[in-house]
Amino acid sequence: MASTKDRKVVEMNTFAGLRKLPLWSWIWFILGLLYFVLPLYGTLDFSLRMQRDVIGLKAYHMAFADKAFWQTFGYSFFLATMTIIVSICLIVPTAYWIRLRLPEARRIVEFITLLPFVIPAIVLVFGLIRLFSSPITLPVAGIVLLPPLTNTVFGTNVLMVAGYMVLGLPYIYRSVDLGMRTVDVRTLTEAAESLGANWYTIILTVILPNIRASLLSGALLIFAIVVGEVVLASFLGIKTFGPYLLLLGQQRSYEPAALSFTTFLMTWAAMGIIQKISGGQGHVAGAH
Repeated sequence: MASTKDRKVVEMNTFAGLRKLPLWSWIWFILGLLYFVLPLYGTLDFSLRMQRDVIGLKAYHMAFADKAFWQTFGYSFFLATMTIIVSICLIVPTAYWIRLRLPEARRIVEFITLLPFVIPAIVLVFGLIRLFSSPITLPVAGIVLLPPLTNTVFGTNVLMVAGYMVLGLPYIYRSVDLGMRTVDVRTLTEAAESLGANWYTIILTVILPNIRASLLSGALLIFAIVVGEVVLASFLGIKTFGPYLLLLGQQRSYEPAALSFTTFLMTWAAMGIIQKISGGQGHVAGAH
């Protein structure tokens, strides 16, 4: 009963605060809402008018019936999954160690993570091609350290995942760092060490569960980057969803609109799942 009354009081205070907002705030809010909603409505309306004078789902049916869509989207999903896994394995221990042992290196790491905003993707992909299209050898002994990666599918996938990691670095690092700010990392580490846990166990069973919402947010951003990315995939010759959608938009009109709106719905569904999961994060962190 007490929790119900408290919830009603919070809701009443929220509505009272909304009523006190000035008129200009509501005007700017409505203008911003229209700025985001109207293009989506236009895309949805256009995708439903493939047949003249008929509102239907023919564009969606034709888009989903295309085998190339499922192949390219599945490939992008695979690359996004690998990028998320490798990024988490790299960023979480780094952010954890910096926050626990090397706080003075935080500004340097933050500067490094901002470099993808400065270095264009076209420069990144040409650098990858220039460096990894030929074998890397020792200058004196001539020993091959790394064979050409662009000559094989596996090597090209490795380059794609590495490139996507660089593009998603600013987002995943800040998500993880923000998640670690919400929990007392030092206290959790000391408590786990007092129980005999090693470094691997602490990260896997203590740190990760407490920042799961931040990890999901960063994973969603990386997924959105990988699915919509065009430059790296085009120059490395990989048939992913981004180049497929770009090529489809040059040949057809209604199917790209249908796929774009579907991708938007998938993104919002993922955000809703994150909100649902992150609702209990404070209780998990507090429980420790």
